[in-house]
This record gives sequence, C-alpha cells and structure tokens, in this order.
Amino acid sequence: MPHGHALPAAEKPSPHAQGTPSHAGHAAAQEQGAHAGHAMHGTPASGAAAPGQGTSVDLPADAAPRTPVPALTAADRAAAFPAVRHGHASHDRSLHAYWLADRLEWRDDGSGPAWEGLAWIGGDLDRLWLRSEGEAGDDGIEHGEVEVFYGRSLTPWWDLLAGLRHDIGEGPSRTWLALGVQGLAPYKFEVDATLYLGRGGRSAAVLEAEYDTLLTGRLVLQWQAAASLHGRDDAAAGIGSGLSTVEAGARLRYEITRRFAPYVGVQFERAFGDTAQLRRAHGEADSGRRVVAGVRFWF
Repeated sequence: MPHGHALPAAEKPSPHAQGTPSHAGHAAAQEQGAHAGHAMHGTPASGAAAPGQGTSVDLPADAAPRTPVPALTAADRAAAFPAVRHGHASHDRSLHAYWLADRLEWRDDGSGPAWEGLAWIGGDLDRLWLRSEGEAGDDGIEHGEVEVFYGRSLTPWWDLLAGLRHDIGEGPSRTWLALGVQGLAPYKFEVDATLYLGRGGRSAAVLEAEYDTLLTGRLVLQWQAAASLHGRDDAAAGIGSGLSTVEAGARLRYEITRRFAPYVGVQFERAFGDTAQLRRAHGEADSGRRVVAGVRFWF
C-alpha cells in the first residue's frame, strides 16, 4: 500500500487471514527502506562515530584539547614580529615641506600691505620653522619680525619651539631668544604661545588663537585674536610694560581651491596701559578698526 494514501475503513479481521504478519513485515521493511536513505542527524550508527563528531561534544568546557597546542617559542615570535630595519617612513626617513601665507592683505586706511605666514621643513617629529609678520608703508617695512625655530613634536597635536626672533622695520632692530608651544587645542582652536627674552632684561610674551568656522564646503569664516605683554617699558619701540595690545578680527574667505582663497574681513586693535599713553603722546590713536581684503594660499 503506497504511503500517504488514506486507509479504508477498518474491517473485522478474518480468523483465516494468515498473510497479516507477512504484510506487516513487508510494510515495516518498506518504511525502513524509504527512510534508510535519510541521514539520521545527531544519531550515529551503533559502533561508528559520524565524521567530525566524537566524544568531545560531551567533554566539559575545561577539558584539555585532544591535540595538544605547542608552546610559543622565540622563533614563533620572531616570525610573527620581524625586526624593522629601515624605520617607519612617516617618522624618521621622509622629509616634507610646507609654506603658508595665512594673510597677505591691504587695508582701507591707506597703509601698505600686511603679511603673516609660516613655513617648515622636516619630518613628523623634528622640523625647522620660519615665521614672519609685519606691515609695509610707502617707504618700506614699517615694522615686522622674522622668527626661526627648531620644533619638536610633543604629542600628535602640540609642538615645542625654541629659536630666535629678529625685529625689522623703522623701529629699533632687536634680537630675542624665543621659547614657545603651538598646536591644536580642544574644539580645534589653533594656539601659539611664545615667550621672548632680549638684552637689557627685556621680556615679552605673545598669545595667539585662531578658529575656522566652516559655513559651506568652500566658504570659511576665520576668527583671530592676539595679546602682547612686555616686562618693561621700551619707549624707542613705543611699547609700555604690562598688557600692551590686543587684536581681534574675522576674515571670510572663499576657497577657489584648497590652496588659494581670497578673503575680506575686519580687524580691531587696542593699546592698553603705558603703551596707550606712549601712542597718545606721539599723536597716535590708541585703538582702531580696519577693513581688509587679501588672499590666503599655501603649497
């Protein structure tokens, strides 16, 4: 009788039906034959273990492996971690250079161009830095400074600088020892803090901070602030002791490319204390505002 078909209604068996046992055995054989080809998962045949299965499935979790794991040797470690013979290219072999004209601008007060820029050459850890800023007039440079530093990376975000600063322009020409730090503070503020020591007990400190606000993919608003302090009066340079000047400004630039961007902005400056008095004594204003326009580029 084929499997899956409904059985007829039960009938009273005949006492003479001798074929019942043989039919029962045949049905059992058919059922066994029909299922003999199906894998009996999880139930291996008696006396034989299924491939990939053994008594380990019943072993406790802390049982030792059937195949012992060999102990780690010095040769294994040497093969896994070979000695670096040529150094890491990004730290002690490669030489890079960078040049940035952060501000090259003209102002609405009729004065000449002003500039601020930096350059460096070196690797990731050690660099030679060059920084300069100043203003020019009709007769040449009115005042400015040039700085040369050796820079050493302290962290991925901060550098320690040590070097010299030389003042140029119409004022007295002086040279200073310089020591400072520069880097990226939390919230992506670019910070420069430098201490200067000069002849005759002169000392000064300059703190600068910048922050870029990304308005669009190419439009960037740069905020800038700086404060200068001096340890003693320097009448020849028009500088008094204490807090000398504070500057603040904002410049909106459009990055035609990442390397070149024209900008417009406004700059405020105010002198304090003895510096303000020296300016007024020479008929100069102790505060002012300028509208500026210029370009920023790097390579």
